[in-house]
Amino acid sequence: MSGEKAKVVSRRLLIKMIGGGVALLGLGKLPSALAQVSGQAIQPMPGFTGPDANPYWGAIGSFVIYPQKLPLIQLTDRPVQLETPRHYFLTPFTPNAAFYVRWHLEGIPNAVNLSEWRLLVEGHVEKTLALTMSDLMKRFKSVSIAAVNQCSGNSRSRFQPRVPGAQWGNGAMGNALFTGVRLKDLLDVAGVKTGSVQVQFEGLEKGRGLKESVSYRYLKSLSLNDPVINETIVAYEMNGEPLPMLNGFPVRLVVPGKFSTYWTKALTWIRVLDKPDTNFWMTKTYCVPDTPRGNTTPKDVKEGRVSMVPVGIMPVRSFIITPDGSGKIPLEMPVTVRGIAFSGYGRVIKVEFSADDGARWSNAMLGEDYGRYSFRTWKIIWVPKHTGKYVLAVRATDEKGNIQTDEGVWNPKGYLWNKIERQEVMVDVSQ
Repeated sequence: MSGEKAKVVSRRLLIKMIGGGVALLGLGKLPSALAQVSGQAIQPMPGFTGPDANPYWGAIGSFVIYPQKLPLIQLTDRPVQLETPRHYFLTPFTPNAAFYVRWHLEGIPNAVNLSEWRLLVEGHVEKTLALTMSDLMKRFKSVSIAAVNQCSGNSRSRFQPRVPGAQWGNGAMGNALFTGVRLKDLLDVAGVKTGSVQVQFEGLEKGRGLKESVSYRYLKSLSLNDPVINETIVAYEMNGEPLPMLNGFPVRLVVPGKFSTYWTKALTWIRVLDKPDTNFWMTKTYCVPDTPRGNTTPKDVKEGRVSMVPVGIMPVRSFIITPDGSGKIPLEMPVTVRGIAFSGYGRVIKVEFSADDGARWSNAMLGEDYGRYSFRTWKIIWVPKHTGKYVLAVRATDEKGNIQTDEGVWNPKGYLWNKIERQEVMVDVSQ
């Protein structure tokens, strides 16, 4: 199905849902599928528990099935945290059913009635808006953007010393084509008053969350001076379909280039603020050291020598997806090494591959460019010339000149990991 045709079908589905006043997929109404263990879980899972860094590509956990989802790796069930397995990253766009899931509070919406749901734009504005889904789709120009959504803690299980929090492997990320309306267009209609400084966002999730949060609400804000405001959209489609419930139905915020902490799911309130947002989720967590790469030491943190700032733009990253080391490679047989790369700072313009643990590098061939915030696929033909173990490596460079380093990073929350990725493979004579 072509992109344009898929878009028409998606629009028709949303309009039909609005007209019928239906609630799309009540998660609690499908108990037989809720957290059902899949056939994949029968296979023995790696027995890693630490304290060393996780040596596997993905997180350690059982495969489970949730409504609208393929088998994903479960980290926690309250709140729901599910990681995407490695093989789904062979293509530039991550299937909706395989897209990772990260909620912060245990009370997540399991049904939304579109005939009753409203998106409120309020606060320090000239007039409050209460927008229906029909309003969003018919009153405002639709825009689309390909953007990577990545959890701030993606690859946290690599940190040494280990840090608390969900021990994500590399799969707490995904890329999708999001369609919706510009946040700026909504703010222009509401009329932002002079003296406004930030825009705050809140969705439908409720609950205690982190013990120290003393908050039953998840609140995030963006500065009105941040250029990303002009690129942020309120999305009602994901890869040409309505958003999955677990990924934020009926609408979610898309903040291209920034970590997913700002991508509020099940968005229902947009508030313009006339003073800085100092709530827990802005000042106590999702913060990193105000240092190059957000890097520090446990000693400096303990002694109070670290100034913390909210996490922001995603650093440049790249990954080898295949080969994955699960089988031997025949000697002198051409192998197509494939992977993805991205950066929150701009387009990936170069990907380099090494078959000797970073001693020598060769330029890989880049895939189609879907925009500065999208995954960029890459590939290179490699012919192993001797038997034994090889250590493959990959690094990316973006249009702003940012290049992956071979140094790890450490901070107390486990954010901003982007060290050069490696993959061991074995080469043997074909039998």
